[in-house]
This record gives sequence, C-alpha cells and structure tokens, in this order.
Amino acid sequence: MAIEEVFPNPTVKQVIFQIVFPNLFYMEKIIGEFQLQITDQFPDSSLLHRRQFAWADVGPDAKFIELESKLDKEPTGQNIWQFKSPKNFQLNVMNSSLDITSTYHKTYSLEGAEKFRDIIELVLCKFLKVVPLQIINRIGLRYIDECPIPSKNNSVFRRYYDSIFPLDRFELSSASEMDFKTVVKRGKYYLRYVESLKKVGENYKLILDFDGFALKINPKDCLTVTDNLHKLISIEYEKTIKEPVKKYMRKQKV
Repeated sequence: MAIEEVFPNPTVKQVIFQIVFPNLFYMEKIIGEFQLQITDQFPDSSLLHRRQFAWADVGPDAKFIELESKLDKEPTGQNIWQFKSPKNFQLNVMNSSLDITSTYHKTYSLEGAEKFRDIIELVLCKFLKVVPLQIINRIGLRYIDECPIPSKNNSVFRRYYDSIFPLDRFELSSASEMDFKTVVKRGKYYLRYVESLKKVGENYKLILDFDGFALKINPKDCLTVTDNLHKLISIEYEKTIKEPVKKYMRKQKV
C-alpha cells in the first residue's frame, strides 16, 4: 500500500526526477525561450561547462560522479543550463537530459504540503512546448531516505524495519557497514532498490535508495508514468518501514 500521509519530519532527504531523450544539437538556440517560461519558479540561472564524462553509480553517498572519458584524450565538453529555486530545488538541462532535484518537498502529490508533482508538471509542460520531443528514452524518479537507528542492535533494528540485511548471520552491533542492492522489473517498470548502513555524523543511519525508471515513453504519457513510478516506490518504502519509523516522522523537528 502506498504512503497516504504527509509527515512533518520525513526521512526523505533528496528526490530526483529525470528524463533522458535523443541528443539535441540545437538546445543552445532554444534554451533562452525555455528560461523565459520558468523564470518565475527558477529565477537563479547559470551556465556550467563540463568535460565529457560518464555516469557511474556510487550508491547512496552521491547521486553521480564524473569519470574522464577513456575514449577521448581531449574531451569536447558540454553545457549544463542550471536553474535554481528560492525553495532549494534545482533544474538542470543538457543536450540529452533534464533533471529536477529537491531537498524541499515533503510529498509527491498528497494534500497538505507543496507537491513535487506540481513542479514536475510545470517544467515538463514548458519544456515540451519548446522542445517537441517524439520519444523519451528514459524517465526516472529517485528517492534517497535517511532513516533513524535508535540503537545499533538487531532487536531494535527489526522493530523499525523489515530489512533485507542478513542479521541472522551478521550482528548489526559489530558491523561498520552493510549494503544490499537489487534491480527488478515490476510490470512495465524497473526498480533499483538499495539498503545501506552508514554512519552520518555521530550516528548510524539506514539509507534507503529507491530508483524507479521506465524506458521508451511517449512524451504525452510522461506524467502518468512518473505517477506510476512514485506509487511503485511508495509501496516499497511502506513495505520496508514499520510503525516506530512513522511515529518518528510524525514528530516535529526540534
């Protein structure tokens, strides 16, 4: 069952929406028109220039890392048009992708707080008017949660989480780190699920990393697909956490 409650103190720390599309060589000519469409929401803009790079999965510690291309000793580089909101979410546009990252939103679509879905819908509507894509190669929705571990022992941990960790074999109290990752297909969609035991500051946390994605999508179906990815992720999150975590999230931040 999907989460149907807006929590004042959610465990989610970062949510990322991304579309990947065929490389558009004329992006530089039309990005100004798109910028005018979104200035109200994203008034802070900048142009970044990066060397050619490859995306590499580095787990929950970071979204991406850059790796110098081994195929070209003198990379040509690419532009990243970056737009920021006063509410601390960021939009990046490149020749073949668009992504929105938020550390601000507490809900995707539930009433009671500002919705991340509204920002996705606004950006997609403006972007697709300027860039009439015929196909979207990939849509991704990713949530990274930083979850409490009140006491680093098996009995407490099991009260809080229905975890994949092999706790019958490896005692949590003796572990400095634990990691689990799987990529599974759920109907038409895919889910990359990661659990990691990590020390954050002075305390250990359970990092949950959900990355739902779909391939080869008609642009008119983009928001519907994103809604379905959110539901898929929300159901898996609900399966992982238990009532003590919900009680933690219902408490106001001090």
